[in-house]
Amino acid sequence: MKKILIVFFAVLSIASLTIYLSIPSSTAMAKVNNINSRDTTNQKGKKMNEKVIKSNEDWKKELSEEQYHILREKGTERAFTGKYWNHHEIGTYVCAACGTELFESDTKFDSGCGWPSYFEPIDSSRIIYKEDKSFGMSRTEVMCAKCDGHLGHVFDDGPPPTGLRYCINSGSLKFILKEK
Repeated sequence: MKKILIVFFAVLSIASLTIYLSIPSSTAMAKVNNINSRDTTNQKGKKMNEKVIKSNEDWKKELSEEQYHILREKGTERAFTGKYWNHHEIGTYVCAACGTELFESDTKFDSGCGWPSYFEPIDSSRIIYKEDKSFGMSRTEVMCAKCDGHLGHVFDDGPPPTGLRYCINSGSLKFILKEK
């Protein structure tokens, strides 16, 4: 009887933890809602260019196998293996599929998660935010607004000034070094 109670409470604890982790925090949703309510122009005051729409065959021709898996199939690279997780040069990170400027190096920080992390995009209109309930979790997916390429996810555990952590796959990015 004692063993049955122990097993019962262990299962109950795991179920409770799973339910708790699957409920999006109101803080995270408020921060993402705040991001979504920002202006929809880029830094030069112009609207984003039209969408890039290509067939899967065209994307496969243009992207590496890893880039295609991440950007078009919503894949991810293993932590601490991507080209940019420990990258410290000064410049701009752009979408590997369409070249849209997404993040500046001065917003990059070491979150310890194993993926490049940024506390804000260059402009929120360049990012699409979408609820993601895959793998039994509730997260906010981030995608390139121009080509709909999967970039990663945004979380509410980042540093000031935004409190956000854009956890981005290196395979979804290319880096443009700032000229001196």
